[in-house]
Amino acid sequence: MDQTRAACELLYRHWADGTQLESLPPDLRPATQADGYRVQSHLESFTAAPLYGWKIAATSINGQRHIGVDGPLAGRILAERVIADGGNFTLGTSLMRVAELEFAFRMGADLAPRADEYTQDEVLSAVATLHPAIELPDSRFAHFETAGLAQLVADNACAHFFVLGAATDADWRGLDLAAHPGKAFRNGALAEEGVGANVLGDPRIALTWLANELSRHGMTLKAGQVVTTGTCVKPLVIAVGDHIEGDLGVLGRVSVRIT
Repeated sequence: MDQTRAACELLYRHWADGTQLESLPPDLRPATQADGYRVQSHLESFTAAPLYGWKIAATSINGQRHIGVDGPLAGRILAERVIADGGNFTLGTSLMRVAELEFAFRMGADLAPRADEYTQDEVLSAVATLHPAIELPDSRFAHFETAGLAQLVADNACAHFFVLGAATDADWRGLDLAAHPGKAFRNGALAEEGVGANVLGDPRIALTWLANELSRHGMTLKAGQVVTTGTCVKPLVIAVGDHIEGDLGVLGRVSVRIT
C-alpha cells in the first residue's frame, strides 16, 4: 500500500507541476496490470468530488500498437478535469496534443464485482443515456509509447481532460453503433471520419469490457458515472486556437476550443 500510494503521489505531482518523467523508480514501478490499477486507485484521494467516470484507452489495434499493449486499459475521469461542452482546454504542457471523438455512456445502475462476467445485454440494461464526447488524453511519461502496460495503467491510462456532450434523444438502442459514423472537424473543416466499429468492434463491446475489467479487479461501475469508450476516428492533432467539433449525426455534437 505504501509503495502504490507513493507511486501515485509521484505521478500526481508531475501532473500538477506539468512535468514529465522517464519512468517510475524501480522500487515504485508496478510489475503487473493489477499493480498498475492499485497505483491508479489512490487518485481518488486527490479529489474532493465523487469519481466522475471511466475512460478506455487503446480500443483499436493501431492504438494498441502505438503504446505497446495487446489490449485495452481503463482509467479514471476526475470531476475536476471535465470541461463543459463548448468550453476551453488549455493546451499547456500537454505531451500528446490530440483530441478524440468518442461514444460515452452514463450509467443508471451499479454493476458490482461478481464471479461471472456481465453480458452485453446486462450492461446495456444498466445504461441511462448515450452522449457524444471528446477526450483530450495525455501522459506524464516522456516516452509513453515505451512505458509499458503496468506503468500506463498507473498513469491513469492517459486520462487527462474530457468533454461530455448532451444526452441524445435519439433511439440509440435501436441503432447499429458499430456502423454508426462519426466526423471530427477542426476549425470548421472536416479532419477525420470513422465508425463505431473502430472502438473495439462496437462501443457497446467496449462498455461491456470496461464493466468486466472493473469487476475482475474488485471495482464497481456506479450509477451516475460516465464511461467514454475510445476514439472512433484517428486522433486529431491540436494546437492553440483550434476549435474542435465532433459530430455523431443523430446522436449529437460536442465541441471544445484549444487555448
